[in-house]
Amino acid sequence: MFLREEVFMSKVGFIGLGIMGKPMVRNLLKAGIETTVYDINAEAVETLAKEGAKKGSSPKETAQGQDVVITMVPNGKIVASLLQGENGILAGVKEGTIIADMSSVTPVESKQFAQWAQEKGCDFLDSPVSGGEPGAINATLAFMIGGKESVVEKMKDVFDAMGTSVTVVGPNGSGSVTKLANQVIVNLNIAAVSEALVLAQKAGADPKKVYEAIRGGLAGSVVLDAKAPMMYSRNFKPGGTLAINLKDITNVMDTAKSLEVPLVLTSELQQIMLSLKATGHIMDDHSGIVQFYEHIAGVEVKTAE
Repeated sequence: MFLREEVFMSKVGFIGLGIMGKPMVRNLLKAGIETTVYDINAEAVETLAKEGAKKGSSPKETAQGQDVVITMVPNGKIVASLLQGENGILAGVKEGTIIADMSSVTPVESKQFAQWAQEKGCDFLDSPVSGGEPGAINATLAFMIGGKESVVEKMKDVFDAMGTSVTVVGPNGSGSVTKLANQVIVNLNIAAVSEALVLAQKAGADPKKVYEAIRGGLAGSVVLDAKAPMMYSRNFKPGGTLAINLKDITNVMDTAKSLEVPLVLTSELQQIMLSLKATGHIMDDHSGIVQFYEHIAGVEVKTAE
């Protein structure tokens, strides 16, 4: 992580004020970084404007005069639409602006975005994040970056304001594929926790006690600590929705197909998520994966306490 004593105070344009973007902007403002915001949700823009952000009327206007432009939106198709067009980011940026896409997209998309940015004389970073809504709120996000170290150094004040870990993995596309790897591990871990707690419940054990017994051993993990309590307390309020994670897992499978990499467990996980979408659970937290296993086992994971 960069040293906080060395602060440059970039001017930032931030596009995408959803569950992650809004708290990320708040942390930029707390750090004293001048931030202009844009989103199709005018209410979100107004909320942050009252907290000190400047308002952009379009991606083009939001990008004008900035040192850094950040996009934090649901998918690559939206990123592409924000970059291009007469009112797009690339129509507004000055030469030398850093464009950092913090969305979760495919590495193929990130390489295309980097090429478009290069054509405008701008540097591009694919910089997806891990940490979910809590990390966005608490400024503890982890950034996995595809791009040049020298470019990352130029916006270290921005990364420092929002997170605690910055890793440059390699050239453009590397950050995005790292995020996909992260999502494979996280979501398969949640599925494993789901299977285990459904088994415990069916056998008559209290899933909370089972969790407490195993969390200090080799099965312990950040995912277990974050998601098991949500499962046995029936709290599926989203920090990261199944919709977002299904999108990521679909990106994983598309990328794997293009590379001819067999992903046996992840392909099954995609089908589980599609089943949950069909049964009305797509906006639940991804801890809601447990509901698929509950349905087929005929049991509900719930603590007796």
